[in-house]
Amino acid sequence: MHRRLQVRIAGPMLLLSGLLLAGCETTTSTDLIRLDRAQGSEQNIASLTSVIQANPQDPEGYNVRGAAYGRSGDFKRAVDDFNRAIQLNPRFFQAYANRALVYRNMGKPAEAVNDYNTALQINPNYDVALIGRGNIYRQAGRINEAFNDFDRAIQQDTTDGRAWHGRGLIYQIRGQHAQAIEDFSKAISLSPGSPEPYNGRGVSYVALNNDDNAFADFNHAIELNDKIAESWANQALVYERRGDKARAYKSYNHAVRLDPNYKPAQDGAARTRSGTAAAG
Repeated sequence: MHRRLQVRIAGPMLLLSGLLLAGCETTTSTDLIRLDRAQGSEQNIASLTSVIQANPQDPEGYNVRGAAYGRSGDFKRAVDDFNRAIQLNPRFFQAYANRALVYRNMGKPAEAVNDYNTALQINPNYDVALIGRGNIYRQAGRINEAFNDFDRAIQQDTTDGRAWHGRGLIYQIRGQHAQAIEDFSKAISLSPGSPEPYNGRGVSYVALNNDDNAFADFNHAIELNDKIAESWANQALVYERRGDKARAYKSYNHAVRLDPNYKPAQDGAARTRSGTAAAG
């Protein structure tokens, strides 16, 4: 589901360029469904089903159960429930946005955008739909449209940190790192438990040669979630810039173990492998 940009790196400037491209992809997961065993448990689904059986014409019950199915990873049943909710209430904009998110997780971005568009036709100020559509546009390379969606959500005083994070990524792509850092910092203040904006801000700190702040951000991202390959690869880059190839290789290699297909980590491990012999 993540696009990996393959960058041939040779020298500090190209190395930094490669990391920035990787960093811009780091946060694609912010708009993806994270599986939640509690919400998707058989007991919770059974309870929601009982509510639906008691009120079969209430679209909200289907919407809530659909979200639970989505959290469990049962996307087909989730879509079926959102379909039923929309059938009962064709102006149920939240159900359109929920179905869009499931479609995105199913690898159906066109269907997702159609649903976000419908949600916004019903409620033009629905920040969830603006942010969701913006993330799809960003991944598709439709940068200006993505920026407009994130910016519109922000101008409407959204409290959803993903809007600031998304706009920060666009600033980063445009090379406007000071503005990116401001947006990532705002995203962190709204969602301090999310590792993605720390990775994003760290990448922009690296671009501004502020390696100490970058290193602190990458380390904190790892503390929040040590299963994200990009965080370890980002940490490794700072070690590499400091000339510590042994530690850089260790972090790059760990990133590869987490995601064997992550090209920046593969390339970084190849570059720094010689440092392990020196350390030995």
